[in-house]
Amino acid sequence: MASRNISVSETSRPKLPRHTKLKFDETRQVWVILAPERVLAPDDIAVEVLQLCDGVRSVAAMVDQLAEKYAAPREAIATDVIAMLQDLADKGFLTEARESTA
Repeated sequence: MASRNISVSETSRPKLPRHTKLKFDETRQVWVILAPERVLAPDDIAVEVLQLCDGVRSVAAMVDQLAEKYAAPREAIATDVIAMLQDLADKGFLTEARESTA
């Protein structure tokens, strides 16, 4: 099976694959990523980043938004966000938006 993983960079526009959902689990009172036969419970910071993964925003735009919100150094945020998104992409929980040909 060929790898469909993405290489995350600041120009990437990540999104959850069609078969994956970010959902708040009312029973457990936690956010979860639901995928076929898999469930992942990301921490609060990961949830905030994942909510920005809409396939429209670039990673750079997400980093800018988070750096402004938390008054944190952009470089530190970028390093952490890219590492986290790459880890999720490697596990099949993220894909990248493709340019529309319409």
